[in-house]
Amino acid sequence: MNDLISVEGLTKHFSVRGTRSANKKSVIKAVENVTFGLGAGETLALVGETGCGKSTVARLLVGLLRPTTGRVLYNGVDLSSFSAGEMRKVRREIQMVFQDPYASLNPRRTARQLVAEAWKIHPGMVPKQERSARADQLLSRVGFPPSHGNRYPRQLSGGQRQRVGIARALAIDPRVLVFDEPVASLDVSVQAQVLNLIADLQRDLGIAYVFIAHDLAAVRYVASKVAVMYLGKIVEQGSMDEIFNSPRHPYTQALLSAVPDPEPWQTRKLVNIVLEGDVPSPTNPPSGCSFRTRCWKAAEVCSVTEPALEVRGEGSPVACHFPVPMQIYRTDAERNSP
Repeated sequence: MNDLISVEGLTKHFSVRGTRSANKKSVIKAVENVTFGLGAGETLALVGETGCGKSTVARLLVGLLRPTTGRVLYNGVDLSSFSAGEMRKVRREIQMVFQDPYASLNPRRTARQLVAEAWKIHPGMVPKQERSARADQLLSRVGFPPSHGNRYPRQLSGGQRQRVGIARALAIDPRVLVFDEPVASLDVSVQAQVLNLIADLQRDLGIAYVFIAHDLAAVRYVASKVAVMYLGKIVEQGSMDEIFNSPRHPYTQALLSAVPDPEPWQTRKLVNIVLEGDVPSPTNPPSGCSFRTRCWKAAEVCSVTEPALEVRGEGSPVACHFPVPMQIYRTDAERNSP
């Protein structure tokens, strides 16, 4: 199957000035040599700690940022090669749902106006006289009461605002939705409702998702593929089952060990990993393996040679010199045994 979106060697650096006395520019290496593919109807989850580059990748995917090097291909065509008019058409097919549902909505427009706004930019999609009714249909589709369509964002709850944001993204029939931490700012009970909605929409509409999160419990619910990022790089990627059942990179293992057990009466964690130290600065990353300063497996080779993201033995691609699988959860057979 051909990928709908292909990311090849994607890199994004930001220049920032240093201290006034030095008056020099530093480079923040936000994203470094990221490569992955996304097929129609698939969900790729990008996971990692805050500051690992996930949101920067999201903005590169939708064209809000231009890469320093590397390419984002949509249907095999480099996004950077599109003219402004062509890019407008592409943005109809690649939409984004932002983390903060309040900041991303115009406070002077009602929920119905926010959904219908896209049809002013793309007037050929829905006739003007049908837009109000069509907006109500979309709001109803995402579980938002159309009777609240005249309310402003300040009059809505966090979950309702996020539903409006999703309806707005769906208004122009996208083929790809990029979710940037869509449930991070919501209450736990509301998170479950929004995740159910996201899963239902994909099943019914066949949309491909890029789902960005640091909550691996949410990722397990919606993802078919997972890419784990650390300090701007992908350190492990594979299917959801591969990543969750036999993670091979120490960082992935640490992330999974921190996930609260959803079924403590049936399942138990087999490991409990506590990472020491802070994430290094992206302006001055460690030599060799970027994770070595926090890794309990680190050896001399880790400080000298950066491990490539590749298949090592059996399993998913991993960027580690010592990729030993670790069982985080018991299998179904073990779970049901006495």
